[in-house]
Amino acid sequence: MERKVGTVSRGIRCPIIREGDDLATIVTESVLEAAEAEGFSLHDRDVISLTESIVARSQGNYATVDDIAADVRAKLGDDTIGVIFPILSRNRFAICLRGIARAVKKVVLMFSYPSDEVGNALLTYDQLDEAGINPYSDVLSLARYRELFGVNVHEFTGVDYVAYYADLIRECGAEVEIVFANRPETILSYTDRVLTCDIHTRARTKRKLTEAGAAKVCGLDDILTAPVNGSGCNEKYGLLGSNKSTEDKIKLFPRECKALVLDIQARILEKTGKHVEVMVYGDGAFKDPQGKIWELADPVVSPAFTDGLIGTPNELKLKYLADNDYSNLSGEALKEAISASIRAKTGDSLVGNMASQGTTPRQLTDLIGSLCDLTSGSGDKGTPVVLVQGYFDNYTT
Repeated sequence: MERKVGTVSRGIRCPIIREGDDLATIVTESVLEAAEAEGFSLHDRDVISLTESIVARSQGNYATVDDIAADVRAKLGDDTIGVIFPILSRNRFAICLRGIARAVKKVVLMFSYPSDEVGNALLTYDQLDEAGINPYSDVLSLARYRELFGVNVHEFTGVDYVAYYADLIRECGAEVEIVFANRPETILSYTDRVLTCDIHTRARTKRKLTEAGAAKVCGLDDILTAPVNGSGCNEKYGLLGSNKSTEDKIKLFPRECKALVLDIQARILEKTGKHVEVMVYGDGAFKDPQGKIWELADPVVSPAFTDGLIGTPNELKLKYLADNDYSNLSGEALKEAISASIRAKTGDSLVGNMASQGTTPRQLTDLIGSLCDLTSGSGDKGTPVVLVQGYFDNYTT
């Protein structure tokens, strides 16, 4: 009988992961137990995905706010520093800011506006238009911001992040000055030692600050790149991708984990004879249409994956073929013609081929990671492993 189902994404329940757990064994056994319990089989090119959180937890990759403070102090000094372009997040950034503030005497905190890098809004463009403010050039003090716009709370959290971050810095014993600007160089009017907190634009921001004469520039990716007082670290991403663990501790993005995905792949092959792909995923790469928030606060969607997940999709658009190349066909003849076109594809990229327009030219790991993030959720589902089947199938499979 002809197959009637394409891609299937299943959340796989696992035990609660603790530091030191044998994650390769746990993931392998959880997937195989789920297959037996639910009556499905594994196939070649299935994708087993596990959240970055359980990888970091099994690695014990944690650090305290005091560890952050020690590293910030060592790299930027203990006097006045500029902290620019923070994202608005209690989970992602507030605890990092606590460590930063403990390190110094004064923080000049410079917000981008009307939103942060990932879309959390301080203001709307309509508010800016009404006030006659140009976000590309105008620099606002806290007093001017309040005069023009008053108190603005986050649509989903109800938090006034301007006040929240300022209070947090003072609670940690540092002075604070608030500025609103979108040109990195603006901070140099206040201090020449800068910690830039943007994620995906950090390389450009560092370059512009350095070219403008900053004495010292670090990004979040430069903090905790090595252990401090026995802490965890991330050699490549530093504090980027970290999350709040407790009031005084963060969980860092997982360290090198290519060996882990290869281990799981080998175990599944040994136990089932099937060659699956394996990846670690964090945030998905998608944008919320209501709040305008771009989900990707991690530095990458996937920090580690097996080689079969390298590249982008190589697909034809069925509706294009049906409406153009084979518009004179219908029924079984149309099906056979489209199937023949798909079978005739080569492994080469279809970039520039009109029949591929409208397909998604993104990295496979970004696409599959986004699917997995939506499947596992961020709450209490208890499915930190996701099995994706049929992703690489097509109309002829």
